[in-house]
Amino acid sequence: MINLAAGQCTACRGDEPALPDAEIEDLLFHVIGWQVLDVDGVKRLKRVFEFKNFMDAMAFTNKIAALAEEQEHHPLIISEWGRVCVQWWTHKIKGLHRNDFIMAAKTEEIFSSL
Repeated sequence: MINLAAGQCTACRGDEPALPDAEIEDLLFHVIGWQVLDVDGVKRLKRVFEFKNFMDAMAFTNKIAALAEEQEHHPLIISEWGRVCVQWWTHKIKGLHRNDFIMAAKTEEIFSSL
């Protein structure tokens, strides 16, 4: 099994193609619980995390925000009472990049440490 969480995001120049479906399927195996979502023809990784209350959800949200800043790769985060929805994709290529899977794995690591 690949340890994606140990990886670091690399700068995406925008001239790279989005990952092909076969590679997405291979990488998806390493981020259990995440699903591929299609929004207006753009593939994204999505997962909803459950919490006991609002403050726990916000603490998780803040840890994801810190990770995003550190890696210079930013998700869509929707935080509400007891739930946080996280979506990763690469805006420059309008699709999924290996970085998105690295960030999903790092997100899992944060969630597991709570």
